[in-house]
Amino acid sequence: MNREVKVVLLGDSGVGKSSIVLRFCSDIFKVTHESTLGAAFMARTIEVNGINFKFQIWDTAGQEKYKSLTPLYYREAQVALIVYDITHKDSFDVLKSWVNELKAHGPKKIIQVLVGNKNDLIEDEKVSYDEANNYAQQIGASLKLTSCKENKGIQELFVSIAEQILYEEQNKLVEGKKTEKPQNPSVKVTVEDQNKKKKKEGGCC
Repeated sequence: MNREVKVVLLGDSGVGKSSIVLRFCSDIFKVTHESTLGAAFMARTIEVNGINFKFQIWDTAGQEKYKSLTPLYYREAQVALIVYDITHKDSFDVLKSWVNELKAHGPKKIIQVLVGNKNDLIEDEKVSYDEANNYAQQIGASLKLTSCKENKGIQELFVSIAEQILYEEQNKLVEGKKTEKPQNPSVKVTVEDQNKKKKKEGGCC
């Protein structure tokens, strides 16, 4: 079975949205990263509980001059990752504007995940977990912490999205009943290579 999942990343410039996508899709981390202009697209497929989830990820620019373009990428999005930098309080304070914009222009039913990035710099933390978690609960989102530099929480972030999609689909099938969220899912990861073509049978190497 296959699922295509459109994901949009929102948040201030410099919080590490592009680093999250690059680490997840290509397992690459860059110390310095050029600012995204408009939006960038990458994809990766992972297998969770026997289902292939193809994540189509739109990394939107955080600069104010591009903000008017962001709603264009909300169309048919199933997941919004709202990213902040745990070492910069300002990046967390502006999240409300992103959330309000998403509410005004995005799909009515969209999975929201608050992502606290740069968790490797916990000693410089300016946004506590409790503060972020309280806000996440207010907007009906989950909270995940990530470190692109140390490659922590990135894989788990997208696996949790796949789990939530399966959980919500299962609940729709059982009216009036609550199903337990699957525990310890079997996860098999395969990286999608957009440029690699399948070899033809009988072809040379």
